[in-house]
Amino acid sequence: MRHAFAPATRRFTLSAVATVATALLGLASAAQARTDLLVYSALEADQIKAYKADFEKAHPEIELKFVRDSTGIITARLLAEKANPQADVIWGVAATSLMLLDKQGMLQPYAPRNLARVRSSMRDAAATPSWVGMDLWSSTVCFNTVEGQKRKLPTPATWVDLTRPEFKGAITMPHPASSGTGYLMVAAWLQMMGEDKGWAYMDALHQNIGVYTHSGSKPCRQAGAGEFPVGLSFEYRANKTKKDGAPIDIVFPREGLGWDVEATAILKTSKKQEAAKALADWAVTPDANKLYAANFAVLALPEAQEKHEFIPADLEKRLAKNDFNWAAANRDRILAEWSRRYEAKAEKK
Repeated sequence: MRHAFAPATRRFTLSAVATVATALLGLASAAQARTDLLVYSALEADQIKAYKADFEKAHPEIELKFVRDSTGIITARLLAEKANPQADVIWGVAATSLMLLDKQGMLQPYAPRNLARVRSSMRDAAATPSWVGMDLWSSTVCFNTVEGQKRKLPTPATWVDLTRPEFKGAITMPHPASSGTGYLMVAAWLQMMGEDKGWAYMDALHQNIGVYTHSGSKPCRQAGAGEFPVGLSFEYRANKTKKDGAPIDIVFPREGLGWDVEATAILKTSKKQEAAKALADWAVTPDANKLYAANFAVLALPEAQEKHEFIPADLEKRLAKNDFNWAAANRDRILAEWSRRYEAKAEKK
């Protein structure tokens, strides 16, 4: 009886093997068809995972590969690679940096499908823009209340308060050549106060700085951990640090907040233009903006904005006037002067 069933069993086995083989070939074919898109980004590491997963769910034919670092470092890398660009897309890098790259002829103008819904203040003004914004991030101060009480430090309310002698050695700030957050602070002070008074202010602030970090997030994390009582940072990291339980007050100095726009751009030299356009299209969709809304209070699509627990509802009104063209055009000059004056307190890379 056993032999009577053998031919049918063999046929079934061969059929099963053929089915599995076909499925494996299909998977291999799909994998081969999948486009790897190299993305240079200054997005926070704890944001990239969610953004990548949602994009690849919408576009299973594309896999995003990230090179991630602080804004200034990514900008310098892109400029250094100008003769032989490696990236396909820039995603989540300061608009002022993208303006520099555009001036160098490195960006491919492209109008994403949802462009009409993007705030006019958060995109390149050209009809076919070279960069399009995602969200806005602004400067803030993280003040450790426990350490402040130990050292009898008053809670600062203004930028000028940070120059008071009792804050000597108590402040950490992002290096503006490495960090977009550091540069937007410096650019804001120079624009708000005028260049002479702005540099005089930074001279006084420098006396109280313990270290200049190469990350915009690190000063707030340092303040949250009590390494320094005061960390100059930005509102996303401040809000998250406080939500995670750190004993900090988040201060939005009264004079005004420096700010910049996280944006998307396509490299002109990319050989994967269609895949790059798919990311640029997705980056301004309501779905993408819902993800940004979990992190930032001000978005390219205002209808997607949400209230954040420790961020004031009137954040937009607190932003300093910011001439992006001036900030981009003067970046090299400002950074050279800043480094000449203050580089001695920069942390080692």
